Amino acid sequence: MTKPATFSILAALALLAGCTGTDAPKQEIQGVDLAGAAIGGSFTLSDKDGKTVRWADFAGKWRIVYFGYTFCPDACPMDVGVLMQGFARFEKAHPDKAAKVQPIFISVDPARDTPAKVGEFAAAFSPRLIGLTGSQAQVDEAIRNFKALAIKGKTVPGGYLMEHSRAAYLFDPDGKPVETLPIDKNAEAVAADLAISVR
Repeated sequence: MTKPATFSILAALALLAGCTGTDAPKQEIQGVDLAGAAIGGSFTLSDKDGKTVRWADFAGKWRIVYFGYTFCPDACPMDVGVLMQGFARFEKAHPDKAAKVQPIFISVDPARDTPAKVGEFAAAFSPRLIGLTGSQAQVDEAIRNFKALAIKGKTVPGGYLMEHSRAAYLFDPDGKPVETLPIDKNAEAVAADLAISVR
């Protein structure tokens, strides 16, 4: 009695598994999953024209946020370049999805990054990228809420460097963190992750 009963149960489970429709492989992101992480929050900053921009202004939009600075000699141009090249690929393949996404660059160096300077930097990579800056207190609040890192580094000819985190955070329309996009890989990886995550 035991063996036939066990066989019947296993057979029934196998049939149920075949009916769930989950046999198709799930697409995996190449970035880091941030679901449930305490990242993100309010900020009040300024755009290229000096107009006040708040985190709440992007409600209902998917958002990509990168913290950097315009005087950055290497990391920022490289990261933002990969990010926006990936976004361009994503936009070409999925224009409807891309229309719901807003890429944002936030300066961690407000002492030098004026609204105009940040605007020029953002525009050099894409007309879709918004550059934001603000007072030191405003920038510090954004850095704190987004769990980013920004520390004044060594002095170099012509100024100083900023040590900062290098992550492109993707947030959903409710402002909840989704993942860090794989800017450390390549533009293709960024485009692929956006195609998976943005709905």
